[in-house]
Amino acid sequence: MSQANAILGLLTETSLHAGIGQTLGVIDLPIQRETQTNWPFVYASSVKGSMRSLAEEKWDDKKLVKEIFGPEMSHGTSNRYAGALAVGDARLLLLPVRSLTSHFKWVTCPDLLRRFLADCRRLELPENFKMPETKEMALVSTEQHNKHNIDFGLFFEEFRLKPKADDDQLDAVITTIAALMGREDAETALKNQLVVVNNEIFSHLSRYATAVNAHIKMGDTKTVQKGALWYEETLPPDTLLYVPLVAQAVNVIEQIQNLFEHPYLQVGGNETVGMGWCKIEVVKDDTELDTPNGFL
Repeated sequence: MSQANAILGLLTETSLHAGIGQTLGVIDLPIQRETQTNWPFVYASSVKGSMRSLAEEKWDDKKLVKEIFGPEMSHGTSNRYAGALAVGDARLLLLPVRSLTSHFKWVTCPDLLRRFLADCRRLELPENFKMPETKEMALVSTEQHNKHNIDFGLFFEEFRLKPKADDDQLDAVITTIAALMGREDAETALKNQLVVVNNEIFSHLSRYATAVNAHIKMGDTKTVQKGALWYEETLPPDTLLYVPLVAQAVNVIEQIQNLFEHPYLQVGGNETVGMGWCKIEVVKDDTELDTPNGFL
């Protein structure tokens, strides 16, 4: 059977809360995080559910929705067949972090880039850059280094980092990441704002540089109800995630591209207050594969 692969880029334009329910920690409603790294991510089931909801809204052909996404599960029924599209977790690639050097920086690390390349390799998509090889605490473009005169240092939260300018290592990284962002000015923006920090610093930033917002509940008298205060964690706007897509036929990826003709998808909770809206970009290999007769 023929197979077509792609990567779905999700650039958040509003805060995103993909939660795990209520916990007993300091943050009542934390976001989803990987167990082994503690990096933020979004479950594949959440992304696929959002895509399916959009398809049901836009497509008149309900049979096509079932063939691509599979039949919906209900109590007392079994799933007779899988859908033609396999959707992976939404993995973190760029985290926006506030900085005294400029309004914010897009931060990533070698392990995130290494995993992105591994996903490209598994999906048989081009690996368009080599891993940055440096022991420096931060890599930036020459343009960013000169524009902001950051010889004195980069400031993230409580960190002051000594940056190194290295276009040879970053140019291809910037070009590849820009293709996932769905912005005409993506390359220019990344040259001015992308910073590659070491894994240890990124681990701290990904844990403590996310937004935590306090919420209250009002009573009938328009005063705060006693005990009705909770804290909710969100991923900030301008976070870049990516989703591996594996389809059992080439035209399935084409259908997904058509689904995002208006390139936006709402992911996670709190849709009624405008959260979770992402700009979508589908990046695929242009290699043409044969589609089995009669499929879709």
